[in-house]
Amino acid sequence: MKYMNRRVVAAFAIGGALFLGAQTASAATAPPLSQVKVLKVESPSCGFEDIADKQEQTRCDHKGPNIKVYVLEVGYGREAHVALDGFEVDGTRTKVCAFDNGNLTDCSERTKVVGYLYIFDLKGKQDGIFTFSNTSINAPGNTMSTQLYIK
Repeated sequence: MKYMNRRVVAAFAIGGALFLGAQTASAATAPPLSQVKVLKVESPSCGFEDIADKQEQTRCDHKGPNIKVYVLEVGYGREAHVALDGFEVDGTRTKVCAFDNGNLTDCSERTKVVGYLYIFDLKGKQDGIFTFSNTSINAPGNTMSTQLYIK
């Protein structure tokens, strides 16, 4: 997995400061998927664009090389399926952890993994419908998905 520097991570405030790390957390019962959402789209032409709940397309025209899509997955999924206009997209994933008080933080021994932040590089692909879906690894075995038209 690739690691993100704290300057970029600071851009992802979700209910508190969100810092991501790669340390091992202690084992616990894996929570089922409860949310998947596109957080941001990044491109050289637009910088970071925040994506609101229920937003169906980007406001900015992100056409060009080096477009990245940031997806938050809360809970544990089996294997994410990700595509742009049906073509598979590769990415990285980093653990998202939380203290018992609900504030998100880095993954240390005092925290538990609550989900993952995925970063997908569209690698030259430009506009189209970005889709992300995953199925919980445990009961209830639900599938969650999100999509966004990137222009």
